[in-house]
Amino acid sequence: MNDPYVQSAEYMDLLIADAWGLFAPGLSEALRGLGGETGVTVDVGAGTGRGVAVICASLPDDSPVLAVEPSPALRAVLLARAHEDERLRSRVTVSSADALGVPLPDRVRALVAMNMIGHLSPGDRHELWRRIVPRLVRGGCVVVNLAPPTRPAGVPRSRMASRSVGDLTYEGWASAEVVGEQQIRWHLTYLTRSSEGSTVSEVAVDYDWWVMNEAELRDELAEHGLTTRQIGHPDASLYVATRLQN
Repeated sequence: MNDPYVQSAEYMDLLIADAWGLFAPGLSEALRGLGGETGVTVDVGAGTGRGVAVICASLPDDSPVLAVEPSPALRAVLLARAHEDERLRSRVTVSSADALGVPLPDRVRALVAMNMIGHLSPGDRHELWRRIVPRLVRGGCVVVNLAPPTRPAGVPRSRMASRSVGDLTYEGWASAEVVGEQQIRWHLTYLTRSSEGSTVSEVAVDYDWWVMNEAELRDELAEHGLTTRQIGHPDASLYVATRLQN
């Protein structure tokens, strides 16, 4: 498997912490608004498990979660997070499959797809919706965010995030170029700096990303019988799509 996170995994959980401060309220609002029908919440591209923790805190204590993460490096952190927290340990099942290959439960309460939808081509997205929608319980939902840019456009190099632990500071830098009508290629650099500012280590990662705007998301999900609305802080670009009837 080609794992785009194998080199950058040590940085990921640290550098997405601030972003999850923005995402968490909207995700929690979407999940707390679900109806009373039971089912499994499926988190595809669960990463290091920050979203899993929000999901479990937002739903009843007996509500199960299937956390899907194909990257072994990220999954190691996810599994450790689920194991060390008694509130998660009995509820969270961790799968090494990917979004299109994971065996799905018959009844899905919600599908959560945070910071991952750009890994899927338009055809792969339609396949994901095709698999999920028939399994959604009445009132069930899909929660997804759209990371900028939402149209093919270059992104100048800038610092995404920075966190200090002990004497070291960890930084993430990013730029992007257009590589297709619906694709960009991210160029990411992760740095570890000493307290004096010198570079202790550096990792460079490139990967392609499919872009989509709000109108395209709404139209795409409508084809599968879902009604979409924005939720949470506007800067989070977070959307909840609901299946009103079975």
